[in-house]
Amino acid sequence: MFSILVCRYRLKLFAFFSIFLFLLSPLLHCQSVEKLSLYDALQVASKQNRSILKSKLEIGIKEDYVADVKKQRLPDVAINGIYSRTTSLTEYKGAFLSDRVVTHLKPEIYSLSTVIKSPIYVGGKINNAIDIAKIATEIAAVEKERVESDVQLEVIATYYGIYKMLKLHGIFLENIKEAKTRLKEIRSFQSHGTVTKNEVIRAELLLSDRELSVMTNSKNIEIAMHNFKTILQLPEESEFVIDTSAIDFDLKLKDPYSNYFLKALSNEDIRMSDGFSKIRKLELKNSRGNYYPSIYFFGNYNLRYPNYMFFPPDPYLYSIGQVGIELNYNLSSLFKNTTKVHIAEKEVALQKMNTEILKEKVGDELFKDHVQYQEILDKSNVVDKALDLATENYRIVKLKYLNQLVLSTEMVDADNELLMAKYNKISNRIDAMVKYYEMLHTAGILGTAFENK
Repeated sequence: MFSILVCRYRLKLFAFFSIFLFLLSPLLHCQSVEKLSLYDALQVASKQNRSILKSKLEIGIKEDYVADVKKQRLPDVAINGIYSRTTSLTEYKGAFLSDRVVTHLKPEIYSLSTVIKSPIYVGGKINNAIDIAKIATEIAAVEKERVESDVQLEVIATYYGIYKMLKLHGIFLENIKEAKTRLKEIRSFQSHGTVTKNEVIRAELLLSDRELSVMTNSKNIEIAMHNFKTILQLPEESEFVIDTSAIDFDLKLKDPYSNYFLKALSNEDIRMSDGFSKIRKLELKNSRGNYYPSIYFFGNYNLRYPNYMFFPPDPYLYSIGQVGIELNYNLSSLFKNTTKVHIAEKEVALQKMNTEILKEKVGDELFKDHVQYQEILDKSNVVDKALDLATENYRIVKLKYLNQLVLSTEMVDADNELLMAKYNKISNRIDAMVKYYEMLHTAGILGTAFENK
């Protein structure tokens, strides 16, 4: 009997701890969720985003290519060895293969040769190739800056987008709570015969519409969070929440427009275009270099057997070497290279034109960003005042509705206006911040906004 009681006690104790752990698990789970600030997200992206890592690999490739091109200055050294067996030498001193005379030679021939050839002057092509490779490396570094800036802007836009949806979610939940309270009041009015069934249905439809909006917004948040993990290259099972307390809405222009414009004229895209212009000019020099001769230093040393310097060959191993200067000049380049030079000159002019077009495009984009940002700032006071008016209007209409002085349609309209006013205020603040960072991105100085964090 005692053992049965002990077993029952253990079972109850086990059940109690199981229920306790089940109830505690969500709390423990919530404690493991980390808060992620915007600055932290940018730091994670800079270390883990695959687009940024890819750009770093491309820089390494370009640097290796520079080292490879520099080796063209080094001499070419070759070793050549030959071993063969020959037949006797047969001469025909008469007509139609007559009067044959056979001379017996040494049946073995072997030689070992070493050749060195080093460029002295090849029309400046080697130096130009090295300069092109260096500029290509610089372009790759600027491309990395541009990729980092693009990723930063994507992180910022996604971060603030999630924040906006979270604020909207809170507004919806608050509105649903208010709608449920209002539905109870309407049903109470119906029970007293002061409102019709139609009023109750309208209130229920409004509540259903808000609940559907919450469901849709929740799924949108889920999708945005998944995209955010992809940008940051975080594992699927990782969980975090954005730190909304760290968001500071500093809605003002810190510098005049002229400063942003001057910086935009040297943003990543324009610097890359300038680099391509330098490459085109060096390619033009290479094309013109075809008009010049090529000069090489050369040397060779040979060990040979037998000695064919005499005939019949002497049966001795002998050595011989030489050093000198070799000059090559392709006379056909005088008329064949003309078209290549004209093409290279036009490519230089074309790239210069592309750079000017790009500067105009960047200027237009920056001006649009600046005007739109200023417009959002100007709207701030308007949306703030609209929220105050919508709040006061809702309070008045609600008071009249409770006293049966207005219809439920007016109450619904006031509710919708208040909901929209609340959303417009937070949306205005977030849009201003995103547009500000877009302007910095266009000016090529987005990364500097987070250097002192």
